[in-house]
Amino acid sequence: MAKYIYQYDSWPNFTWEEGEIQSILGKVRHLQGKIFGQINALGFSVKEETMLTTLTLDVLKSSEIEGELLNYEQVRSSIARKLGLEYTGMVYPDRNVEGIVEMMLDAIQNYQEPLKEERLFGWHAALFPTGRSGMYKIDVGNYRKGEMQIVSGAMGKEKIHYQAPPAEQVKPEMDKLIEWFNNDTKLDYVVKSAIAHFWFIIIHPFDDGNGRIARTISDLLLARSDNSSQRFYSLSNQILTERKVYYEILQRVQYKAGDITEWVTWYLNCLYRALKNTEETINKVLNKADFWDKHKNTELNARQRLMLNKLLDGFTGKLKTSKWAKITKCSQDTALRDIKDLIEKGVLRQENSRGRSTNYELIYNIA
Repeated sequence: MAKYIYQYDSWPNFTWEEGEIQSILGKVRHLQGKIFGQINALGFSVKEETMLTTLTLDVLKSSEIEGELLNYEQVRSSIARKLGLEYTGMVYPDRNVEGIVEMMLDAIQNYQEPLKEERLFGWHAALFPTGRSGMYKIDVGNYRKGEMQIVSGAMGKEKIHYQAPPAEQVKPEMDKLIEWFNNDTKLDYVVKSAIAHFWFIIIHPFDDGNGRIARTISDLLLARSDNSSQRFYSLSNQILTERKVYYEILQRVQYKAGDITEWVTWYLNCLYRALKNTEETINKVLNKADFWDKHKNTELNARQRLMLNKLLDGFTGKLKTSKWAKITKCSQDTALRDIKDLIEKGVLRQENSRGRSTNYELIYNIA
């Protein structure tokens, strides 16, 4: 029978192919710096909005990976209130939403603080304010006292995907992880976030919530890598997109004798894709700001402003007179007048399409 990684004598001395991870690590580090440079070019309110959106996404998606769907407005309102960013239409969140937000903000805003057992217990208690996971009562704010298996399948036909270390080993194992976390200063923080994530998942120290806490630990180390409590990219969102591969790689590497190259490489590539998505979003924001700066003296009515903002935000499909009329709730004639006016002002142009219907597109670069 195959041994788990923690059953080898070399545990927890992880190894990886340095050459294999260096090129992707360099790309990740370059993109992190580029994004922070772009963000600093944004206005204060846009920067705040980008951060609020990213943090909301991070909380929602980390829970969604575990199959828990949280309310978007509750999460957003909770984060905004805790960051002092009041806005109209805020709602009061449930206790469990508040707890998840508190855990994430503690990790990111207090990223320089050491990781301690007490801090982890606080995060765990915040995740399960009622002391229950669904219908089941769990041990909250403490390491698990029972065995931990990850299984699937109907009762009597269960398939064991993973058997975590026995309960009596959890505290000594976590002590080693915490000691390394707080005192190993040689490793790049991005690589360290990959290792910490994997190590924590292998120990599986809690009755529930291990995945979310592992991703929170990753976020803390990524905040250290940026040397900033401001977040503009969401790793959890990208992990959710690649969830199937995430679990497959964790499952494969859990049987290795200590070589975690495959996991670290995948993790860095996943982070790179998260950063690329953020770069695209920021470029849209910058294009929008640039567009409105160029047109600050162009006379526009409310319908035109509404539609131009929709086009700048990434309009799906082709812009036709009928769509304009439907979205702005006006007649086809009014829609056509609005469009012709924008063509004359050099804001829109007619697309070179051979179809019977006429489509229009935005002109971005105006001299």
